[in-house]
Amino acid sequence: QVQLVESGGGSVQPGGSLRLSCAASGSIGRIYAMGWYRQRVGQQRELVATITSGGSTNTADSVKGRFTISSDLAKNTVYLKMNSLKPEDTAVYYCNADLSRYFGARMDYWGKGTLVTVSS
Repeated sequence: QVQLVESGGGSVQPGGSLRLSCAASGSIGRIYAMGWYRQRVGQQRELVATITSGGSTNTADSVKGRFTISSDLAKNTVYLKMNSLKPEDTAVYYCNADLSRYFGARMDYWGKGTLVTVSS
């Protein structure tokens, strides 16, 4: 089994900052990429940012310059530092990992999500 556990969500005022963390655990063979997606009320899940095992990143235009993704591969952990938060950033943030288990196929795994609320 593979588990992704997110932490760091919460409520913050506009202009504030939060840092999300996601740790992958279980019988992990190789991690190819990890990332963050979000789902706002009434909308589809969308990409926020991803990072490959080689360190290449991809960040959505809507958060570019405000959000930064990073990772600690030794800990199978990915982070999302969110600055200058706006009310429209309010969403459930999901961690994603593209990985293969030991002797297993490469698959996408998802965390249960963590709520970020930006409101005055």
